[in-house]
Amino acid sequence: MPGFDVEGTEDEAMGPAPKVLVTGATGLLGRAVYKEFQNSGWLVIGTGYKRTRPHLLRCDLTDEDAIRGLLQEYKPDVIVHCAAERRPDVVERHTEAAVNLNVHATSTLAKEAAVCGAFFLYISTDYVFDGRNPPYGEDDSPNPLNVYGRSKLEGERETLRHCPGAVVLRVPVLFGEVESVSESAVTSLWLKVQEATESCTLDHCQQRFPTDTRDVAAVCRKLSERARQDPSIRGIFHFSAKEQMTKYEMAIAIAQAFNLPSNHLIPLTEQLAASTLRPMNSRLNCSRLELLNLSVEPRPFTAAITDCLWPFTPDKRWRQTVFH
Repeated sequence: MPGFDVEGTEDEAMGPAPKVLVTGATGLLGRAVYKEFQNSGWLVIGTGYKRTRPHLLRCDLTDEDAIRGLLQEYKPDVIVHCAAERRPDVVERHTEAAVNLNVHATSTLAKEAAVCGAFFLYISTDYVFDGRNPPYGEDDSPNPLNVYGRSKLEGERETLRHCPGAVVLRVPVLFGEVESVSESAVTSLWLKVQEATESCTLDHCQQRFPTDTRDVAAVCRKLSERARQDPSIRGIFHFSAKEQMTKYEMAIAIAQAFNLPSNHLIPLTEQLAASTLRPMNSRLNCSRLELLNLSVEPRPFTAAITDCLWPFTPDKRWRQTVFH
């Protein structure tokens, strides 16, 4: 795979820097994971497909030979598998393609990670639960309500079947640094907040725990560092922010953070018939991570969402001139 250099400096005392492969490094979570490991002194190899950047490798993860060749060439110590089709409505419409990525590609990566001795970390979702009896611990029985949740659960099973030393990290709805606000269900609320001339109804039933990708990335790094020293770090872990919010409450918080009007935002307190079922409250119990001192204190929602949406404010150029 020409045109990609992963050479790094070697500290004589410490030896060569560890090497991590991040799949989906062009995506919402993958970008944060790539940056977290890079800032911590790791050699980082990132893959993308449709949105590949100059410093990333273009790799079709549904091609088994491509995955095998990638791992044989770069020999990563750790693989963080962020790539997925994570939009439930898209998964319902394009099930075969989503299953190819969420299940089959995961299976191949897990097999090859076991062959090459890499620590494998698979990102999963709170949508493996039905949301009827929260909070959910790692040992609680999954019961996904939609195809997306089922595909991610199957990915978990493939991961642990082929690579018993792997870690599955379940996380809730994520937001973070975005290229467009529509990239996350959380940041996309910015568009609703700005529609101040028309009333806008927002769900006020489903309970969510919006979590910053930077926090998830830090947990991925901590898990990887510990697992390389301690083989008991394996199996399923949960990580989530702690603030419980509906979409309506998130939008109100965004409006308040930017001092924008919110009178046009109307809470929808009745559950409408939806094409894709979603859990009402899939709160995750994260005590396993916390007991092992592998968690991080989640960023407060208001501060974190301000970081993400600030570049999309009309006065961003003026602010950059004044403050930067």
